[in-house]
Amino acid sequence: MSRISIIGAGGWGTALAIVLAGRGHSVKLWVYEADLFKRLQGTRENDVFLPGFRLPDAVCPFHDLDEALDGAEIVLTVTPSHVCRGIYRQMLLHLRPEMLFVSATKGLESDSLMRMSQVIRDVVGERFEPRLAVLSGPTFAREIARGDPAAVVIASTDQDLARRIQNDFSGPTLRLYSNGDVIGVELGAALKNIIAIGAGVCDGLKLGSNTLAALITRGLAEITRLTCACGGRAETLAGLAGLGDLVLTCTGALSRNRSVGVELAKGRRLEEIVSSMRMVAEGIKTTSAAIRLAARMRIEMPIAEQMDAMLNHGRPPRQAIRYLMERSLKTEF
Repeated sequence: MSRISIIGAGGWGTALAIVLAGRGHSVKLWVYEADLFKRLQGTRENDVFLPGFRLPDAVCPFHDLDEALDGAEIVLTVTPSHVCRGIYRQMLLHLRPEMLFVSATKGLESDSLMRMSQVIRDVVGERFEPRLAVLSGPTFAREIARGDPAAVVIASTDQDLARRIQNDFSGPTLRLYSNGDVIGVELGAALKNIIAIGAGVCDGLKLGSNTLAALITRGLAEITRLTCACGGRAETLAGLAGLGDLVLTCTGALSRNRSVGVELAKGRRLEEIVSSMRMVAEGIKTTSAAIRLAARMRIEMPIAEQMDAMLNHGRPPRQAIRYLMERSLKTEF
């Protein structure tokens, strides 16, 4: 069994702690919020991000990063994308070359447009070259914690590392498939959140299944174009980290990004929506980053452009939809 340090006690990090402890692993869970850490020690329940689930005895919460990382064989980071670089900078002196790193964060860094594995290598590479894998796929934290069967992808160019994580993390309720396409898995995970905001807009406007099906399909086409331009593989986007995650995030009631779109369609201001949310909707920050990445790669992403116009420039949702429908006609492929 492995000694795993999970950095980030949001809903997903907490759910992974519950599942991995159930596999027999020794799990340390780093909690950023001091008040939540104190409550977790007493109640063993993450009442902010995953209420209703008790942490197994094999999960030990920590607030000190040094203590949380001490003795770790696997470091699993589950933080919001905009704090990933800062967290790794804080951890840097406590990291060791023999550690295995797994990123379960979905997003792009706003300034650099880097994927999370690139951010991690950029920071950790100052000391040593990290052995790194990426975990992604169609998952809602509550369902994982509840023990509903789910399948995800572990992506790495290091096949031995991917197999190690695949064997350690897989079990009766969570099945991991390995994949060598880190670029495709990370971009699929990040970009689908943009389309999910659009799906929420469709729901908020009471549009039907036809509209949603068109949005998901054409959204996948945009994601695939940009991913391939960046060096990823199209077949990855037809898998769990692409289409699977996209469908879940666009249709599931637990999707935070979809909820943002629903509220936008009701006429609420973005600032008001964000201030009322306890957890991060990654698609908000990812949208503007994706637009700039697409411009850099000379890739057309009309849906993402309209999401950016709604989120950051005040464009009314119905006007954005009209623009998409009245664009010049094209071939499908």
